[in-house]
Amino acid sequence: MAGYDVSLHSRTEESLRKGMNDIKADLQRLVDFGMATRDQTESAFTKIRTNVALDKAVEDTDVVIEAVYEDVALKRRIFGQLDKLCPDRTILASSTSTIMPSALAPATNRPDKVVVAHYTGPAYLSPLVEVVRAEATSDETVEAIYGLLTKVGKQPVVVQKEVPGFIANRLQTALAREALSLVQKGVASPQDVDTVIKTGLSRRWVVSGDFKLVEIIAGWDLALAIIPDVLADMDYSIDVLELVREKVERGAKTGKGFYNWTPESAEAARQKMARAFIEIEKWSQPGH
Repeated sequence: MAGYDVSLHSRTEESLRKGMNDIKADLQRLVDFGMATRDQTESAFTKIRTNVALDKAVEDTDVVIEAVYEDVALKRRIFGQLDKLCPDRTILASSTSTIMPSALAPATNRPDKVVVAHYTGPAYLSPLVEVVRAEATSDETVEAIYGLLTKVGKQPVVVQKEVPGFIANRLQTALAREALSLVQKGVASPQDVDTVIKTGLSRRWVVSGDFKLVEIIAGWDLALAIIPDVLADMDYSIDVLELVREKVERGAKTGKGFYNWTPESAEAARQKMARAFIEIEKWSQPGH
């Protein structure tokens, strides 16, 4: 869609046909949603070539994104093959959501060009891609993959240190842990927990994230008053209060927090959140 030529590789012609049919269906959805024209999607489809021969698929590539299932031994074997078949300039990326780039880099002779590019699904709609660097990954590689993802319309984030789950899965797992705990303790039903997430939290998060939400709605002083009691009940082992204390005099109230605020930008953020609530409410009604 962004104008780049793409080479799609799989082991069999049957799986390649399935892949192309899936892509065609995704492109049709973009047309149906009014996010692309038929001319744009038809042009995009012609830029994809398929090949069951890995050497032919990657012989003149700048970036390869591996997307096999989560088997570290398999991924290492593929990265070793790619290292031998690709040009020296080629960046080797994995779309893994769990495996560290440092586990894949030793299979190559280009550890500085190995990175994770974790697409969140549905990948044709979700703008988020987590770029995860290993210690050996060069700044040039991170900048190149970040720039490419930005050019194709994604919103990449850089995970500067390898941690299990990266960012998205760690946040999602933390929320799932507390949701399960609330149900297990009899605090609320699963349905009511989901209602809280769908009708309250997620509608604010969709435009603000978490740090910005605290700063435009409450402030770190209120957060500091609440967090200790909540964390104590959760038996939370990591002390995050020092970071909160650093910000307690900051936020939208003073203009200095994790974000820099003016009265105008704070009000614009609140307006954006209000509009999001209205639009999501429309889409949540029957018939949408």
